[in-house]
Amino acid sequence: MDHTADVGIRAYGKTLDELFANAAAGMFSLITDLETVKPVGEYEVTIAAKDVKSLLFDFLSELLVVHETQKVLLSRARGERIDRERHPLHLMVKAVTYHGMEVDPTKGEAQVIFDI
Repeated sequence: MDHTADVGIRAYGKTLDELFANAAAGMFSLITDLETVKPVGEYEVTIAAKDVKSLLFDFLSELLVVHETQKVLLSRARGERIDRERHPLHLMVKAVTYHGMEVDPTKGEAQVIFDI
């Protein structure tokens, strides 16, 4: 029987950049222990969206694509290839969802739900 599940994070930041970086860190903390990720490579994504909610959705979705296609773990836009000896893998995040997503840049808060 197929089973779908969701898990969510809350992120905070004084600036939009910090809010997005913390949301990405929250997403990757569901996947592994971030303390084990060495910042040896830099990864860049380019996105454009009509509003801040869509921008966060697209940003996190693109990071998931980088994670899946390049087999990397990221912490603060830097990271390294997955090493199963050093990186305990927790959850497999399948997708970012709009369900329950909230982004308030003026308060510096975001809530994101992921399909696992």
